Amino acid sequence: MSALTRKLLRELVTLRGQVIAIAVVIAGGVATLMMFLTALFALTETRDAFYQEYRFADLFASAERAPRGLVTEIERIDGVQRVEDRVVTAANLDVPGYDNPVTGRILSLPEGRQPDMNRLHLRQGRLPEPDREAEVVVSDAFAEAHGLGPGDDLAAIIRGRYQRLEVVGVAVSPEFIYQIRPGEILPDYERYGILWMNRRALAAAYDMDGAFNDLLLTLQHGARPGDVIEAVDRLLEPWGGRGAHDRGDQLSHALLEDELTQLANLAYVIPTIFLGVAAFLLNVVVSRLVATQREIIGALKAFGYSRLAIAGHYVRLVLLIVVLGVLAGVAAGYWLGVQLAEIYAGFFRFPFLEFRLQPPVVAIAAAVTTLSALLGTWLAVRRAARLPPAEAMRPEPPPTYRPTLIERLGLQRWFSQPTRMILRGLERRPLRAGLATVGIALAVAILMIGPYQRNALNTMIDVQFNLVQRDDVTVSFYETTSRKVIHELAGLPGVDRAEPFRQVAAEVAFGHRSHRMAVLGLEPDADLRRLLDTDLRTVPLPGEGVLLTDYLAEQLRVGPGDTLEIRVLEGRRQTLEVPVSGVIAEYLGVSVYMELDALNRLLGEGEAISGAWLGLAGQERGPLLCELDRRPRVAGATEADAAMRNFEENVAGTMMATAAMTTLLAGAIAFGVVYNNARIALAERGRELASLRVLGFTRREIAYLLLGEQAVLIAAALPIGFVIGHYLYAIIVQAAESELYRVPMIPSVAGMALATLVLLGVAALSAWVVRRRLDRLDMVEALKSRE
Repeated sequence: MSALTRKLLRELVTLRGQVIAIAVVIAGGVATLMMFLTALFALTETRDAFYQEYRFADLFASAERAPRGLVTEIERIDGVQRVEDRVVTAANLDVPGYDNPVTGRILSLPEGRQPDMNRLHLRQGRLPEPDREAEVVVSDAFAEAHGLGPGDDLAAIIRGRYQRLEVVGVAVSPEFIYQIRPGEILPDYERYGILWMNRRALAAAYDMDGAFNDLLLTLQHGARPGDVIEAVDRLLEPWGGRGAHDRGDQLSHALLEDELTQLANLAYVIPTIFLGVAAFLLNVVVSRLVATQREIIGALKAFGYSRLAIAGHYVRLVLLIVVLGVLAGVAAGYWLGVQLAEIYAGFFRFPFLEFRLQPPVVAIAAAVTTLSALLGTWLAVRRAARLPPAEAMRPEPPPTYRPTLIERLGLQRWFSQPTRMILRGLERRPLRAGLATVGIALAVAILMIGPYQRNALNTMIDVQFNLVQRDDVTVSFYETTSRKVIHELAGLPGVDRAEPFRQVAAEVAFGHRSHRMAVLGLEPDADLRRLLDTDLRTVPLPGEGVLLTDYLAEQLRVGPGDTLEIRVLEGRRQTLEVPVSGVIAEYLGVSVYMELDALNRLLGEGEAISGAWLGLAGQERGPLLCELDRRPRVAGATEADAAMRNFEENVAGTMMATAAMTTLLAGAIAFGVVYNNARIALAERGRELASLRVLGFTRREIAYLLLGEQAVLIAAALPIGFVIGHYLYAIIVQAAESELYRVPMIPSVAGMALATLVLLGVAALSAWVVRRRLDRLDMVEALKSRE
C-alpha cells in the first residue's frame, strides 16, 4: 500500500464527521432527483403497459341512438382497424346502508365476455355470465368506498325503471383510471360509480335493442385521426352524434395526462433546484476542506510528489465521499420514489405498478455531483500547489489588519471584545464569509418549498370553497329543463336560496388552438358562484361576451377584445362567435362563463337550465338529499363539503406527501451545510483558538468566537434565503400549472418561520457537536509549527 493510500485512509477516519456531513448534502440532492424521476418513469411506463395490455381505444364517439348496422359503414372508413359499439347510460344507484344520493354510469359488455377494447382488469370475482340480466361488475374505487364485493346487492334506476343488481366482480378499466362524474374535476368514489353489465340486459332497460349510443375505435398504423373523426362525425350526425374525439379529449386520459405532465414539470424543476443547490454547496465545502490541507500539500510537494500525484490523492478522497453520498442518495431516493409512485398509483387506481431503478437517473446524479466536487477540489489543490513548498507549509499568513467598518464608525464601544473579534474575522475574509452565507441561504431557500406548498393548499381550499363556490349542494339534471324548476327547488326543506345554471358541452377555439370543456351560463347577480379576479374582487358578468379562466385564456392565447369561437357539441351543434370580455382567476378547473339569458338566446332554447346551486339555511341536509333523490329529473346532487373533502383527500393529500418528502430532504441538506461550515471553521481557526486559550481565554469565550461567527452568518443568510426561496417557489408554481388546478404564489410568513426553526434546530445540533470537539481541543498539537 502506497504512502498516499495510507494517508487517504487515515484522513477518512480523521475527517469522518465532515465526510458524513458532506455525504448527507450529496445524498439529499441525489435522493430528490431519484425520488421524482423514478416515480415519474414508473407511472408513465405503468400507464403505457396498462393501455396496451387492456387495449385502450384510439377514438371515441357517441350519439343519441344509432342503428347497429351503421357499424359496418364505420368499419369501411380508411384508417379504421376495429370498431366496437356499446350502450352507455347514466343511472341513479341505491347502495344498501348509504343514505346520500349516488349516481353512476353503466356500460354494456358483450354477453359473458371481455370487450375487444377497453378491457377490464378484474380485481375480484368474474364477468357477468351470458343471459344473466342482474349481474354487474363495479369499479374498484366505488366498491372500496362502499365495501362492495362479489355477492353483494345494489339497485339502479335506469330510464325510470327500478332494477335489482348483483355484484359479481370488481374491476379497473383503462377508460376510467381517473374516475369522475362528467362536469366535475375531482373524483367522488362514494357518490359516483362505474358499472358494467351484459349488453342484452342494458339495451332492454335503456330501450336500445338493435341500436347503440357509444363507439370505440382503434386505428391502423399511419392513419390520420382527424380524417377518421371527420368521417365518423359525418355518419353519426343524422343519429344525434355528439362529436368523435381522440384520446386527448377522453376525460380520464386527459386528466391523467394533465397530472403526469404536472408531475413531470415538478420532477424536473424541484430536483434541478435541489441538485443544483447541493452541487454548489458541495463545491464550496470541498474547496474549503481541501484548503485546510494547505500545509500538508506543501509538505507533500517538499517530499517530491508532483502536482498530479497530490491532485490525484485529493480527487480520490473526494470521489470516495461522492460515492458514499451517491449510494446513500440512490438508496434513499429509490425508497422515497416507491412511496411517491404508490401514492400516485393509488390515486389513479392503476392495477399494477411498473417500478424499477432508472440507470440514466443514477448516472445524471453521479455526474453532476462528481463534476461539482472535482471542480472544488481542483481549484483548491491548484491554489496550494502553486505556492513554493516552504511557503505552503507555513500557516496561511494573516490578512492585513486595519480598523473594521464598525471601528471606523466609532461603534466599537457598543460591542464586547469577543464580538469585535468575530466581526473583524468576517470582514477581513469577505469571500469566505460570502460563500458561507450564500450556502446557508440556499439551504434556507429549499427549506421554504414544503411550507410554502402547505400554505398554498390552504389558500386554494379557502378561496375555492368559501369565496368562489358558496353553495352547499349542486343539483344537476339529466336533460335541460325549464327555469321554473328553480321555484320548486327553492321550496324544498332547508333550502334558503336557489340559483340556476346552464352547462353546455362545447369546443372553444381561437385560431388553431381549441379546447373541449363546458360553457357555464349563470345569472348576473349570482351569489352562490362568484367570479373573482387575481385580487379576489368580484368580477361582474358581461351582458353579451364571455369571461375565461386565466389558465384557459393563456392556453388559447386569447384576451379581452378577441372573438372566441364556441362549437356546441349537443343539440343543434351550432358554432357561435362571442367576444371575450375579460379574464378571471380560478385555482381549480377551467371554464368559460357567460350570462345565462345570453347563452340561451344564442342557443335559441328559451329559458333552459341544466342544474342549480342551493344554499341551505342550516346544517341538516338529509331530508333535502332524500327529496332530491326521489325526483326523476335529478341526475345528481353534490355536496360542497364532500367536494372539499375529496380535494383534501386526493389532490391535497398527494401534494402534502410530496411536500413532506422534500422538506425532509431539504432538512438533511441544511444540516450538512451548517455542520460543515462549523467544522471547517474549527479546522481553519484551530491554531488561533488554541493561542487564545494559552493567552487566558476561557473555553466558553473561544466557543463564543467560533459559534458566534456561525450565528452571524446564519442571521445574514436568513433574509437572503427568504428572497431566494420565494423566487424558487415561483418557478415551481409555474411548473405546477395544469388544467386540474393551479397553485397560488402567496408569501408565507409561517413558511419562513418554519424554515427558520428547522435551520436553527440543525444549527443548534451542529453547535453542540462542534462545542464538544472544541472542549477537547489539544492546544499543544494545534500550536505546533512546521517551520
